[in-house]
Amino acid sequence: MDITIRLPQTKSEWEDYYDLRYRILRKPLGQPRGSEKDDGDETGIHFALYHEGELRAIARLDELDLNLCQVRYVAVENKQQGKGYGKVIMYAVEQEAEQIGYDKIILHARENALNFYLRLEYVNLGESYLLFDQIQHYKMEKEL
Repeated sequence: MDITIRLPQTKSEWEDYYDLRYRILRKPLGQPRGSEKDDGDETGIHFALYHEGELRAIARLDELDLNLCQVRYVAVENKQQGKGYGKVIMYAVEQEAEQIGYDKIILHARENALNFYLRLEYVNLGESYLLFDQIQHYKMEKEL
């Protein structure tokens, strides 16, 4: 399998990155274009998974403090879900977090993604917030 995980490099790759984030995480909730971006995009570490040159999955890692980081905006292309891309990109994010020196990683998972993160050994700490008054999220953590 020809899989590469890296930062988007060209204007077109960045457009594809944010388009995937929008189409998977915001458009189904009736949110406008632009809602897929936030101030953390300037400081976060971005991950884009390419398979045979095609963008398949994305994620972002944010520092919360010297020992704690958060994964945000994990998304896999609709027709590519269930093929292992989510697991591969999450392992890459976790490896990067360990290399940086974080002790713990947290995330806020949508209800439909809980089992995915539980299989990756994240612990469910309970309900965290309701996104756009529609999607319940759960705080999860993993010791690194």
